[in-house]
Amino acid sequence: MDRVDLVLRKYDGRPHRRVTGHLLGEDEFGAWIGTPRGTRVRYSYGLRRVSWTRSDSVRLIPRDAWWMAMFSAEPSRSEIYCDVTTPARRTGPAEFTVIDLDIDLIRMRPDGRVVIDDEDEFAEHRVRFGYPDDVVAGATAAAAELHAALTGGAEPFAGRYREWLARAAMPGRRRR
Repeated sequence: MDRVDLVLRKYDGRPHRRVTGHLLGEDEFGAWIGTPRGTRVRYSYGLRRVSWTRSDSVRLIPRDAWWMAMFSAEPSRSEIYCDVTTPARRTGPAEFTVIDLDIDLIRMRPDGRVVIDDEDEFAEHRVRFGYPDDVVAGATAAAAELHAALTGGAEPFAGRYREWLARAAMPGRRRR
């Protein structure tokens, strides 16, 4: 199974978060990375520098989209957690890097309610880091697209992710 690093940075280049998972495969939606329960997540902010995931998850790194998504099994309170980011770049043979643009969209379990989080942080960082107009446009369009997809049942958010999520707990299996 191919190990792959997912690196999140902030717009000013500083590290934000890093997780190592297993590349499960790719499909028309992008690359799927499995992060089984107990996967280490490293943080570059706050008091908590390392934590371990409490549920099996699969992360989708779409091609040329301004977001990435994490689909989590129970007991996670969030079913789907989307980070608005710059489009992912392959920065190494086993590494994807994105710039986290602060806005998050979360579909909660069990009621399916969609929450938009950290818009205030986006507004603050837009000024502080001088986000260019194309970055602002990409981020706001992605947030609107994600909200519509998460509430409207569009794939891969409707259920396609479930087969990949099942594989996240079994890192020895790979599908292309």
